[in-house]
Amino acid sequence: MGLVVNKPADHVSLPSLLDQLEIPRCADLSGRSVYAGGPVEMERGFVLHSPDYDTEMSTLQVNEQFAMTATLDVLEDIAAGQGPMLAMVALGYCGWAPGQLEDEIAQNGWLVGDPTGGLVFEAEDDRKWDLAMSSLGIDPLSLSAVAGRA
Repeated sequence: MGLVVNKPADHVSLPSLLDQLEIPRCADLSGRSVYAGGPVEMERGFVLHSPDYDTEMSTLQVNEQFAMTATLDVLEDIAAGQGPMLAMVALGYCGWAPGQLEDEIAQNGWLVGDPTGGLVFEAEDDRKWDLAMSSLGIDPLSLSAVAGRA
């Protein structure tokens, strides 16, 4: 599974989502987006966050920079100002059948790089793609719209 990290969801913000879930908030969350994480199970929420926050039963430590929690307790803690230092809330996810993503990568369907917390959590959404390409040493203007094999 994967999450899209640069596409804010239309017509929903973090404060409005918390209101819908009837989660009271003490922290100022104005201006915080909810992201369209992908086309699968768009009513299901995920919080991708820094590893400083951990609930033993429901947090998946992805690596040294990222963890993910998909239960209401993380939203309650964010609303109370006690959640992870860095976080993004996503509705939905991207999914692949077993082996499908590996096959797409082998067919040069994806560019693969190591994400950073700064890119995911702190960069402006409309700059994330350019910054990710730059981190791979790729100038987007050098890409072709047609694929092939030499």
